[in-house]
Amino acid sequence: MKKPTLLYLLLLSVLIGYAQNEKKVMSIVDFLNIPGVSSIQLSPDGKDVLYVFSESDWEENKQVGHVWRVGFDGSDARQITSGEGESNPLWSPDGKWISFVTKRNDDKVNQIYLMRKDGGEGMPLTNHKTPVSSVRWSGDSKFIYFIANDTLTKAEEKAKKLKDDVYALDENYKQRHLWKVSVDAKEESRITEGEFSIMSYDVSKDGQQILVHRGVNPLFDFYKESEIWILDGNGENGRQLTDNTIGEGGARLSPKGDQILFTAGANQEFDSYYNDNLFLVSLGQNPEAVIQTPDWPYDIFSAEWSADGNSIFLRANMGSELQLWQYQVSNGKLTQLTEGKHSIAQWDYEPLSDKHIMTRSTIENPGDIFALEKGKLRQVTRHYDYMTKEFQLPKQEVISWKGEDGVTVEGLIYYPHDYESGKRYPLVVQTHGGPASSDRYGFSRSFTRYNPVLTGKGYVVLQPNYRGSTGYGDDFLRDMVGSYFNQSHLDVMKGVDYLIEQGIADAERMVKMGWSAGGHMTNKIITFTDRFKAASSGAGAVNWIGMYAQSDIRTYRTPWFGGSPWQKDAPIDVYWNHSPLKDISNVTTPTLVIVGESDPRVPLPQSVELYRALRSLNVPTHLYVAPREPHGWRELRHRLYKINVELDWFSKYALDQEYEWEKVKAE
Repeated sequence: MKKPTLLYLLLLSVLIGYAQNEKKVMSIVDFLNIPGVSSIQLSPDGKDVLYVFSESDWEENKQVGHVWRVGFDGSDARQITSGEGESNPLWSPDGKWISFVTKRNDDKVNQIYLMRKDGGEGMPLTNHKTPVSSVRWSGDSKFIYFIANDTLTKAEEKAKKLKDDVYALDENYKQRHLWKVSVDAKEESRITEGEFSIMSYDVSKDGQQILVHRGVNPLFDFYKESEIWILDGNGENGRQLTDNTIGEGGARLSPKGDQILFTAGANQEFDSYYNDNLFLVSLGQNPEAVIQTPDWPYDIFSAEWSADGNSIFLRANMGSELQLWQYQVSNGKLTQLTEGKHSIAQWDYEPLSDKHIMTRSTIENPGDIFALEKGKLRQVTRHYDYMTKEFQLPKQEVISWKGEDGVTVEGLIYYPHDYESGKRYPLVVQTHGGPASSDRYGFSRSFTRYNPVLTGKGYVVLQPNYRGSTGYGDDFLRDMVGSYFNQSHLDVMKGVDYLIEQGIADAERMVKMGWSAGGHMTNKIITFTDRFKAASSGAGAVNWIGMYAQSDIRTYRTPWFGGSPWQKDAPIDVYWNHSPLKDISNVTTPTLVIVGESDPRVPLPQSVELYRALRSLNVPTHLYVAPREPHGWRELRHRLYKINVELDWFSKYALDQEYEWEKVKAE
């Protein structure tokens, strides 16, 4: 063969460059139209996979999901349900049936439906008066278990119709209990009853034992008072296995039925506010929970027994990564099963076939399904292939710097699409929620973190995993215990300084934004420094004393501040000294305030307090309230408005530019 000529090579490079330039910058609507893959489950024989594929429906003003099926080898991916939206697809253990949850025809609430494994029309199985959730099949495929709220009494029904509906706050709940329905007869039977709630559960393969997380009520703030119980298959002879003030999660019976596992954010003494550890309980006469990972620096998201019960698979947050591990029960050995610059967002293990599937999130792929085979990941679905073909996507990498006290801090940086080394770019600093969480490799579809849109407009984005983040060891996490803003905000600003020193960020064009705990941090930062030209505080707290009462959860705030603000000799000074409102008079940064009207986590009054304080100080500000929205906004048009108004604000104050609002093309 002849060697390619210089002219040929030059022409080829031009064509490649032209093809790359043909990719478009992702718009807000493009971003909000990115579909979702969720609820993945392997068939018992390991040959097929069920999942929910959700797409944006602008007429419905939400993302709507339907059940899909694909071969384990990636073949024949197809939608198998259609309707107003379906969720929670599950295989029956015998592989003959597929169950899912939906609301159709005359259904007033979500019900369980069945369809044959080869498809066809879904048939209703339940006709429960309250919505069903937490669906599981029995091992013999004869029953389906579910959790449902208790129904209203006749007197309550009558009062509801008359709108005689004054209620007592925190007392207007119904307990949640466990039920099962027979597949053949469609007869429902109740398993648990009483003044307590079943939060989650696990059933032995033979149906003779049921493991439950039993809470005093279903309210989020009481989760720490839930305990693990084991019951007979009919719900009788309950025996309590744990007794502490820590909320346990993910309890699972071992295949032999002689042990249980669970995870909890605690140490062996069950002190709170630690990375989530793995615990085991032997089901003898005196069961005792024993920690298995006391010195492991990572945070365990979920855990499942292997088929033989000799090991446990763990999905672990490693700070900037989320990977799958295996724990050997006999000797405590930990082995990492997946590696790479990604996050394992969802994961399912099928013991019968001993196979793993998972969704793998990278900056180029928000979460297609992959199979783990011989230590390697193989792609199963290809719903997101279009993204790399159509859009310019940012480069994402992990960087590190030294905090104020010399401790190493990590973070993620996103570069603009046309990034040139040595050129300074406007900087957007995003701080994650939690705060017991972390930013990791992957593609976020959240309306609060639309980074491909930002980088497409020329911004560099920094996501610092500040002190208080998970996956970096307990000392790093517990820096917030006793003092919320100890090193956390300093870690953020040191990350900013690092990017300026590296010649990446333009110190004169910087923006601060965040949601939830990211909003708390924004509120602190604008009182701490005037270096940012614009800010957006999303669902952020400004007054910790008021927030303690207003929010639906107080669990973590007590360790942050050393007690409640209501106790005798309350640590009021600690609460107030860490409240951004204390130093609000320092603020000069133009700041947007954004919140959902029905947010129980960081309620509207916190945003009102911030907004009115800023307005009284003549700081440019607006308060935008989204009707109906909880902490995580659901409606597409609200999400679109939120992103538009922030980009407008940032353009005006940080870039000194006009911004043209995006609209849905059909409109």
